[in-house]
Amino acid sequence: MTAAAEFAELADRYRPELLAHCYRMLGSLHESEDLVQETYLRAWRYYDRFEGRSSVRLWLYKIATTTCLTALKTRARRPLPSGLGAPSDDPGATLAAPESDIPWLQPAPDSLLHASTADPAAIVSGRSGVRLAFIAALQQLSARQRAVLILRDVLGWHAKEVAEMLDTSVAAVNSALQRARGQLAQAGPVSDDLAEPAEPELRSLLDRYASAFEHSDVAALATLLRADVELEMPPIPTWFTGRDVVCAFLDRVVLPAPDHWRMTPTRANGAPAVAVYQRAGDGLFRAYGVQVFSLIGGQIARINAFLDPGLVTAFGLPEVYAAPSAVRR
Repeated sequence: MTAAAEFAELADRYRPELLAHCYRMLGSLHESEDLVQETYLRAWRYYDRFEGRSSVRLWLYKIATTTCLTALKTRARRPLPSGLGAPSDDPGATLAAPESDIPWLQPAPDSLLHASTADPAAIVSGRSGVRLAFIAALQQLSARQRAVLILRDVLGWHAKEVAEMLDTSVAAVNSALQRARGQLAQAGPVSDDLAEPAEPELRSLLDRYASAFEHSDVAALATLLRADVELEMPPIPTWFTGRDVVCAFLDRVVLPAPDHWRMTPTRANGAPAVAVYQRAGDGLFRAYGVQVFSLIGGQIARINAFLDPGLVTAFGLPEVYAAPSAVRR
């Protein structure tokens, strides 16, 4: 077996979990894929010096974490609109202009984040570590605190192993972890209710949501939303809270007439989501963005509507809407 084949056999199995790790660190799907590629290039460059002094997994995590920390020296944190200011209580207010200069937090498809396992229990247990609320809260931490908290509390590495990855002491790791936990606690609750409806009920909810959008039926949409629902739409900084306000805004701006939208169910960040398609001038429904939902008690508590057409294809879905029978669920 050649050295390249040996390296691929040892290292490739860890690619999905390293992608999830880099995503937690960066909050960007696209940048995470680039940094995983950089991790493997660095690992291959130094493979002849590895000599099995630690496990392959620990060695790759050390390289990936170092690569992320280096990248974060020149990158700003990735917020959601709710992390930049208060919500609007006026559904008739003029929306702020899209802020393309802000490096917004991006969602990530479950198909990538959980590609390393087909075990349903493992998938469910890992969902809290990729929820959008949690990823957004991590952005409030320094890069090093972020790394320590992810490695210790999300991935379960021992303090000694994390110290080895970060070339520091166990005492320094424990201190950074304590500070990170304290800052996260000050940020408020960051975990969503993971008790989602069973699959038939969840599919029914998403179908009803898509139908309400496609038919511009705001009254039907209101029955699916909690009274305190939140709506944010990066790259637009304006966001709304409260069912009446959200519905009034959607009625005025987003749902002017039926047959303007199409939706395809997907999953993102361990949560239900839809890919959104908008009718174009040629009559086709073209990629518009991805909406990710947080559910509490069988109702929608938060809608993170990412207005980025490129995310649709990044989720492995077509740029032009296909009928449900033609889409791989």
